[in-house]
Amino acid sequence: MTSKEQLRSIVNRCCDIMRTDDGINGASHYTEALSWILYLKFFADKEKERKAMAELAGDQYHQLLKKEYQWVEWTSKSKALTGKDLLDFVTCIDDTNPGLIQYLSSLKGKQEGDPRDIISAIFKNVQNRFNSGYLMREVISLVNSIHFDVGEEAFALSHIYEGLLKDMGEGGGNAGEFYTPRALIKTMIALVDPKINETIYDPACGTGGFLAQAHLYLEPKATNADLRRVLNNKTFFGNEKTPLPFVLCLMNLTLHGLDYPQITKKNTLQDDIRQFDDRDKHDIILANPPFGGKEQPLIQKNFPIEANATEILFLQHIEKKLKRNGRAAVVVPEGVLFQTNSAYQQVKERLVKECNLHTVVSLPAGIFLPYSAVKTSLIFFDKTKVTKDVWFYEVPLIDNKKLTKKSG
Repeated sequence: MTSKEQLRSIVNRCCDIMRTDDGINGASHYTEALSWILYLKFFADKEKERKAMAELAGDQYHQLLKKEYQWVEWTSKSKALTGKDLLDFVTCIDDTNPGLIQYLSSLKGKQEGDPRDIISAIFKNVQNRFNSGYLMREVISLVNSIHFDVGEEAFALSHIYEGLLKDMGEGGGNAGEFYTPRALIKTMIALVDPKINETIYDPACGTGGFLAQAHLYLEPKATNADLRRVLNNKTFFGNEKTPLPFVLCLMNLTLHGLDYPQITKKNTLQDDIRQFDDRDKHDIILANPPFGGKEQPLIQKNFPIEANATEILFLQHIEKKLKRNGRAAVVVPEGVLFQTNSAYQQVKERLVKECNLHTVVSLPAGIFLPYSAVKTSLIFFDKTKVTKDVWFYEVPLIDNKKLTKKSG
């Protein structure tokens, strides 16, 4: 079995190789490039596992991919493509003889929970970043030394992968807004205390940090096959509108053991919240939705309280999506608590009158540096009763240290 240190070394060597490719620029590019390669190796090893289990049960197993697109067919030493041949195989666009990405993006599952739907969702949004087929071959050869059929190895790699996502976030730019500190995520999940058979939803899930951590929290409680099936197939839901975080989210959740993460690529705010019924609602909502953004008037009409500030629209969406007796934990800019214009006042009044807004936690300034200096708070509310008392807490910096752009 590969140790965690060896896995980290493999991933670091892959990243070092990709940094020398002139088509790969920065952490977001090499994380994207490594993600789809890791995913295909992970899928290939899971296929071997499923085939072995079927044979033990005396059943015949049918591979989900055509033979020429199966990992072992185009990566094994005896058949390994490289250079221009490899790039052509991966990126060729030809309806009669499609390249790898085109073929995988066209897959369709035959039933709910079919992994081909996840593969298709990923590869519809994958762009090959490699300019060198020789460097791509080096990365593939390194990834081939990882064996995902060992549970502990997949678990170790999931933590290393989270480190890549953190590096990508700390690099700033468009991707930075999607990384939430792990300690904050763990605290929010522990306080809402999700249970198996409850659904968990993140309306702006980024790279999937809340959902992945919630899966880790619940996994020890899935003590039999039926509970594991519910946990992996019917528990986690989310939306993400940006292609790269969407792909990384699916990859992240898969590495954490989710068989069928139900993540949709869409702008959450395009849904008219007046149209939601009980089937659309969830038991647990965990979110750090985008704040400081502006939405167009057409999007604003999806909400009873119209505003261009994204935080006001997301709070209305979350409140409407929460089931009776459901619980929510949400990161908000602290201005939401103190703004006095009409839209902010109406949303706060609705949270107080329609929900039990029981706890507000003021977080230290700079917790989301380097990509946002906005001071934030956590709000916790549920739909068990109307608000009677609100507890306010403040989390100070240890020894009054100041967070900086470098310390993140």
